[in-house]
Amino acid sequence: MLRTELAPLPPGPRLPVAVQTIAFGNFRHVLVPLLRRRYGDVIAIRLYPERKVVQLANLEHIKTVFTGPVSTFRAGEGNLILKPLMGEHSVLLTDEDVHLRARKLLMPAFHGAALRGYRDLITELAVAEVERWPEHRPFRSHDRMRALTLEIILRVVFGVTSGPRLDELRPLLARLLEIGPLDIFGWHNPKLQRFGRWKRNFEVQQRIDELLYAEIAERRQASDLGSRADVLSRLLTVPADDDRLSDAELRDQLVTLLLAGHETTATALAWAFHDLARDPVEQAAARAAADDGDEKHLEAIAKEAMRLHPVLGEVARKLTEDIEIGGYRIPAGYTVMPSINMVQLDSAHHPDPLKFRPSRFLDGNSPPPGSWMPFGGGVRRCLGAGFSLLEATIVLQEVLKRFQLAPDRPRAEPQRPRNITMVPGRGARVSLTRR
Repeated sequence: MLRTELAPLPPGPRLPVAVQTIAFGNFRHVLVPLLRRRYGDVIAIRLYPERKVVQLANLEHIKTVFTGPVSTFRAGEGNLILKPLMGEHSVLLTDEDVHLRARKLLMPAFHGAALRGYRDLITELAVAEVERWPEHRPFRSHDRMRALTLEIILRVVFGVTSGPRLDELRPLLARLLEIGPLDIFGWHNPKLQRFGRWKRNFEVQQRIDELLYAEIAERRQASDLGSRADVLSRLLTVPADDDRLSDAELRDQLVTLLLAGHETTATALAWAFHDLARDPVEQAAARAAADDGDEKHLEAIAKEAMRLHPVLGEVARKLTEDIEIGGYRIPAGYTVMPSINMVQLDSAHHPDPLKFRPSRFLDGNSPPPGSWMPFGGGVRRCLGAGFSLLEATIVLQEVLKRFQLAPDRPRAEPQRPRNITMVPGRGARVSLTRR
């Protein structure tokens, strides 16, 4: 990484900000590869609100970002589009010492013994879910996966999933995520929040906050916090006074876990069912792996679904100083975005990249370092990555032990935008036959 005032700015389209924002929000999985063919591996785009971003497709350039000093590449500031939703204290929105403090507090709930301890819980909830699935009738597997993964993360975060408060919270969280690119304009514009869809979204978010603050207040009074293993109880029993979280900090971490902690896994599983249903050979191998308890094969299926259908198209880092990448000067204040889409669908890293092929992750095969990054990279890699893969592996096994999958139509489903993610356009519809 070099700093210079002589290098040119990165090239990119010169369309109005609103046009670029809407096009990027709705069609980035198509738009960004087209821009790469025209402009190369370093592409400048302008997005609302007032963001100048640079998409990166070259692995060496991306490595520079992930291994560079966190004081220069600020992930929290790069994710500021999420601030109205997640809150300023979210582990996704903070940097340096503040981020490290939050990560240190959250990490024990998603690693080591805690992670292994979730296996029975995930299995129990997965079995209860899939035993209710209809046979010989197409249904939207994405909807069912969202319901299941939300139930799992609710149990992990709160320890219980019953009671009027959590019963009200479930549908509200689902509604909060059912938004499109236009709704995001309302996140950053209080004037819009007085009208129509933006007002309804704002009211949903306010009610979620009320429920979470009530849950936090009640939990603070619990006499058995020390014996509970859920995330909220863990955060309330931090021994050092300096590390204890305020109600606002707790709210922001809980919202982050509840939203980010189920959406990616649910979508990856839906795509896995979608692709297995359309590939009899891969499905037969997957069913054999489920019968044999071959978790490496099942995990490879989840990884391949995440590679072929990136749920998030990029990760973001905001610059605090000018840098040079690929011969271009990127000024301080810009946001650099390593592109998950461009890297994971690049034939230079993944031969025949549009084919569903879990064997890429089996038998000693592994993609080039840095070319599979659904959980980001560097010191900011998602702390729930292990939890997500464990969850996906268990759910795949419980489904494939019981059912054969068939598509409702041969043609693959397109992607469509949902908030900042991309999901199956028709809900990953499949039909089941009990084995």
